[in-house]
Amino acid sequence: MPCLPDLHGFQCTSKPFPESGTELGPESAFLNAHASAPSPIFCCIAQATETIQEDPWGLYLHLAMSLWLPFRARWKLGRKNSLGDSSQLPRQDYDALREVCLMEGRLFEDDSFPASLHSVGSGPLLRKLPPGLQWKRPPELHSNPQFYSPNAKRLDLCQGVVGDCWFLAALQALTLHQDILSRVVPLNQNFTEKYAGIFRFWFWHFGKWVPVVIDDRLPVNAAGQLVFVSSIYKNLFWGALLEKAYAKLSGSYEDLHRGQVSEALVDFTGGVTMTIIPAEASGNLWDILTRATCSRTLIGCQTHSGKERVLENGLVGGHAYTLTGIRKVTCKHGPEYLVKLRNPWGKVEWKGDWSDSSSTWELLSPKEKILLLRKSDDGEFWMTLKDFQTHFMLLVICKLTPGLLSQEVGQKWACTTREGKWKKGSTAGGQMKLPRDTFWKNPQFLLSVWNPQESTRFLKSCNVLVSLLQKPRHRHRNCKPHLAIGFYLFRLSKYYGDQKRLPPEFFWKNAPISWPEAFLTEKEVSRELHLEPGTYLIVPCTSEAGQESEFVLRVFSRKHIFHEIGCHTSAVFSKEIVDQNAGQDEFFTKLFEKYPEINAMQLQKILNHMTWSSLGSAKPRFSLDACQGILALLDLNASGTVSIQEFRDLWKQLMLCQEVFHKHDHNQSGYLNRTQLQAAMRDAGIMLSDDVCQLMLIRYGGPNLQIDFVSFVHLMLRAENMEDAFQNLTQDGKGIYLQKPEWLMMTLYS
Repeated sequence: MPCLPDLHGFQCTSKPFPESGTELGPESAFLNAHASAPSPIFCCIAQATETIQEDPWGLYLHLAMSLWLPFRARWKLGRKNSLGDSSQLPRQDYDALREVCLMEGRLFEDDSFPASLHSVGSGPLLRKLPPGLQWKRPPELHSNPQFYSPNAKRLDLCQGVVGDCWFLAALQALTLHQDILSRVVPLNQNFTEKYAGIFRFWFWHFGKWVPVVIDDRLPVNAAGQLVFVSSIYKNLFWGALLEKAYAKLSGSYEDLHRGQVSEALVDFTGGVTMTIIPAEASGNLWDILTRATCSRTLIGCQTHSGKERVLENGLVGGHAYTLTGIRKVTCKHGPEYLVKLRNPWGKVEWKGDWSDSSSTWELLSPKEKILLLRKSDDGEFWMTLKDFQTHFMLLVICKLTPGLLSQEVGQKWACTTREGKWKKGSTAGGQMKLPRDTFWKNPQFLLSVWNPQESTRFLKSCNVLVSLLQKPRHRHRNCKPHLAIGFYLFRLSKYYGDQKRLPPEFFWKNAPISWPEAFLTEKEVSRELHLEPGTYLIVPCTSEAGQESEFVLRVFSRKHIFHEIGCHTSAVFSKEIVDQNAGQDEFFTKLFEKYPEINAMQLQKILNHMTWSSLGSAKPRFSLDACQGILALLDLNASGTVSIQEFRDLWKQLMLCQEVFHKHDHNQSGYLNRTQLQAAMRDAGIMLSDDVCQLMLIRYGGPNLQIDFVSFVHLMLRAENMEDAFQNLTQDGKGIYLQKPEWLMMTLYS
């Protein structure tokens, strides 16, 4: 499992981000197709950790046995909360609504989110709208509308007049992971086959994946141009429709104004977010970014707070960006560490060192410069890690499993999710204050943790991540601000029973081992804890007593039991989370401790000892010649070797190659024919014409014009390199100019 270096001292708590369900059956859904949206629920929490008195080993074992009771899930779509409102969306069955529209020969119109100013909002956003605003469907805006195209650039979206750069920055990060994107955006939707003007998206909403159904009427100006999110490809509409669905989830387009990158990243993935202050990360930041970019993470960042405006250096103050890549380059004076960022505006770039027009690019080898530098005002640019630490105040990393937050390798994670609420007069006790207060009235959660591979008592700490999300208190996201929330952690030295909340006396006599450094008015607060095996008490709270809301509390660890006490609920045992990359980081570390740089012969030995799980019995054999070809494609600085970063990039490519090759090798022969090769390349985002595909089979295939896995890897890497080089060098999208040394470098050493 990929992991990061010790993050002691880094804050895993969300920092303020300055301004910048089960579906119904067809019959029920038809009756409720246009039901009005229920109102919301809300949630608050509190935060803390450390260590106090030692817990007898038998305590939590006794507790574990006493909690071995049946349990059931509590999520019900559209349920009323204790505060009298409902936070869920209208209950709309996508399939039933679509079938009705097709049967009646009409296009879907969503009355719960109408094509009117009601869906836009009622505040300052109205003043930004162009005169003559209209709502039109994609087939009315383009002769060949497409929902999504795998052949388009991944970073093709541009922000509109809504101040939702935080949403766009997270969305751009999502496009870098096709499998995660397809969970949120069903990519088989279109404007041709069974088109009924209805689309569906999925978001992780406070503990479960919920569908959001919309019609495809989009706001445009008098010239037919999209007012909100648009694509640089004028016939692509998935981004605009996804934004509309997220606006519906949030209450209106105006409710997308202002937010945190972390908020959208969690809604897109249900993952774990970690917030780092770059200036405080010192020497570990590059290592963190290296591990993060090579695993299944989404990364966003933000410049220093203030009014959103373009600064002299080209950055936008109070603005969110997507981190799209990193690169260690070799200059004439030594190595330089670069990060690649994208502005959601799709324009306006950094003007300092390593910007598109900077002379620092002349310090690189011709090949490295050609493959990294793209002189285009597309909002994407490079800058040094040092400049990044200076100009960016927040770095947000979202991972699908908590492995990024721990150095533990090769073990599985478990997650437990619980809902709770603060109710005035009973469970809204507020934070700890002196003299004797109402803090003890807050919801109390019992947590027992232990090391799963230890059968005897050890003091080795357990890595635990606690994530707390507060639910909205109004149907409109921005109508009522978030409450200030946090949580406290106490160590239990004896078993108190699990039917009643601990009395006030407990809190008078026992100090918390962790507490909120500050109560934050954020959707989510989280913290990584290093706890000795034992039993603990988590007490989430708001900053002030009497504040009402609802919350979701998640606990991640290797092994735990977790439940609320004093509410007559049974224990909830954790759900296992499998990390597809388990053990990968340990492999990389051990490998490069032995070989800091890998040559072609070492690369051959590594690749031929790898386990290719998807390829079955047809285990590939990499020849020295093939490895020399692969190394030449990766070796941008002409050193004759590859570094750990370059090998990590190769690893990601190999995993993608294995996946698409296995998918299209239908009879498991170990070879792809012409049709299968074209389909596999297309799945990888590379388009080959019939003529080029035939030539590739002649060049890389055998006498029977079929290509094996090793040759497929070589072809994939070469095709991607050539595509990158062309896009970086072209001025008009039709041709390129190369000097003779550059031409020879690109054609002979690749």
